[in-house]
Amino acid sequence: MNKLLSPFLISGYISKEYFCDRESEYEILKKNTQNGVNTTLISPRRLGKTGLIFHFFDSLKNEKDIQAIYVDIYSSLNIDDFIRLLAESILEKFPEKTSFGKKFLTLIKGFRPRFTFDSISGAPQIEFNYQSQNDKEYTLKQLLLFLDSQDTKIIIAIDEFQQIVNYPEKNIEAILRTYIQQLKNINFIFSGSQAHILAEMFLSSKRPFFSSTQFLNLEKIERSKYKEFIQYHFSQGDKAISEECIDYILDWTKGYTFYTQSVCNKVYRNKKIDLDVIKLECIGLMKEKEPSFFQYRNFLTPNQWKFLIALAKEEEIVQIYSYDFLNRYNLGTPSSAKRIVNSLLEREMILESNNKEGSSYSIYDVFLMRWLQLTY
Repeated sequence: MNKLLSPFLISGYISKEYFCDRESEYEILKKNTQNGVNTTLISPRRLGKTGLIFHFFDSLKNEKDIQAIYVDIYSSLNIDDFIRLLAESILEKFPEKTSFGKKFLTLIKGFRPRFTFDSISGAPQIEFNYQSQNDKEYTLKQLLLFLDSQDTKIIIAIDEFQQIVNYPEKNIEAILRTYIQQLKNINFIFSGSQAHILAEMFLSSKRPFFSSTQFLNLEKIERSKYKEFIQYHFSQGDKAISEECIDYILDWTKGYTFYTQSVCNKVYRNKKIDLDVIKLECIGLMKEKEPSFFQYRNFLTPNQWKFLIALAKEEEIVQIYSYDFLNRYNLGTPSSAKRIVNSLLEREMILESNNKEGSSYSIYDVFLMRWLQLTY
């Protein structure tokens, strides 16, 4: 493996050496797998849930009797896409040259698919042709039954699972639940970033997946452990960074994994590191994103944009419909503010966090929040 320019990864997963903490969450996934329990893993975007899944799967790579499959369905629009992405993930995990892969290819060739390969990654791509909705459901069922019939335990992680509620096929939850109940050797990790949708799916007694999994909510990495991780990797690269500098980074990024990794990635490339260097790198990151931020302004209404600026200045607010907050920034009435908040939540521009004290609101993208503070 080529030497990394920076040990602070902002995409992908390499090894546990570059992965920070998540020990308790890892143990929960491990125990659930051992006990045949499905898991619903929830966290806001860019907090590291996909990295945790890859970290957990990496720990299983030497287990001869367990196979792990990751499926990202964020881009899916319907059950056709779901089936295609599942089949492609299986084929990528078990190439044709393997015994498992040969058996899987034999199965799917019975559905007369069209095979192509991604021009960039070379990953296999599969397109099925269906005559009816029943054909789609049958194909999905056969894929799952095939995996379940193998002489090995299989874990399937379906990332951004809440996407299925947007499918035009309104019975997809019931279909999946029915098929999953029949499986004996497969466990699932249902992962997603829209907590309110996933909570409704798995906690409402009116929904097919009601009470069928154990919930695992991903929180920010404990500050002391993140500080230790950052200090260790800078020292391993013979780079000196003060505790004051690390505290500034974690405060500026609010401890969110992606943003912390991004800042550390940039800072690490400097020979001499002090607060001035870190502040310049933070400004540089905002400037890189500035064209995207201007695009946000173009597709939002003036009142929505004004609301974001106000929320950025507060950083986090509990009583978002209070007259004190609305009057301070001239944001209108509570009823009009509610419409704006709902639209921004739907666009994932703002984040609603819930705890025993109630709900708090902040801007989803920390870089956007800091840019708004700097610009306005």
